[in-house]
Amino acid sequence: MLKTLLILTVLTLAISSVGWKKMVYFFSLGYGYSVAGISVALGVLYWQSLTWYMAAVLLVLFLYGVRLATYLLVRELKRPEYVKTVSFDQVNKEDRPVFALFMIWISCVILYICQTFPVTAHLNALADGAMPDPVWAYVGLGFAAVGFLLETVADQQKNAAKKTDTKRWVDTGVYRLVRCPNYLGEILMWLGVFLCGVPAMGTWWHWTLAILGFVGITYVMFSGARRLELRQDHNYGDNPAYQAYKKRVPILLPFVPLYSVKDYTWLKG
Repeated sequence: MLKTLLILTVLTLAISSVGWKKMVYFFSLGYGYSVAGISVALGVLYWQSLTWYMAAVLLVLFLYGVRLATYLLVRELKRPEYVKTVSFDQVNKEDRPVFALFMIWISCVILYICQTFPVTAHLNALADGAMPDPVWAYVGLGFAAVGFLLETVADQQKNAAKKTDTKRWVDTGVYRLVRCPNYLGEILMWLGVFLCGVPAMGTWWHWTLAILGFVGITYVMFSGARRLELRQDHNYGDNPAYQAYKKRVPILLPFVPLYSVKDYTWLKG
């Protein structure tokens, strides 16, 4: 297990180092391609004991990572206004000291390793001859697939809506369910990954890594939802239709009456 984690850490350090070119890449290109790289590495390392359902989980992780990173890269290249969005969020300050950038890099690597750790734990258990209850993997695969699909559909619907009207918020399709369906899809996907590892995590440090990964990415998604709300309030706050939409549709969790997180100043990251 430790040897596997070392290999994954070195690989993730290499892939996510793209953030040294532009800081935001630690969280975008480095994130997506790191997840894809980890999925490939796990498939190679545990090839001989790989079950079909865990192969499916790895496939979802690979497709998720490649799609997300590529989508973000294409969006940046094709939409000049995206640079303004980054500027508004103040996530791309290139004047940060080298030590701060280094700590961001290491923190991202730790988070990505922890997020994928439940799958690593399950595959390692299979390689050791144990047979973790596959029901957890089936359920986890279901959540991960639904989350991946939701995030993909949300991004496609947003692109289509912005082509029609670049100056209006998106409130059609899955955006009628929650205002941040792509972030909801992300949470569902990583919940699925977490569930895959439940029957295979037998020590306290297994659980610690897995919980840190899921709680960490959930925090990041709520933080992203807060940044989006602040940005939309800045752009559309005077529009009565936007205010009505905001009061009617939950920000992130469907059927949960949480309509705003902008006052939660601890949601920063």
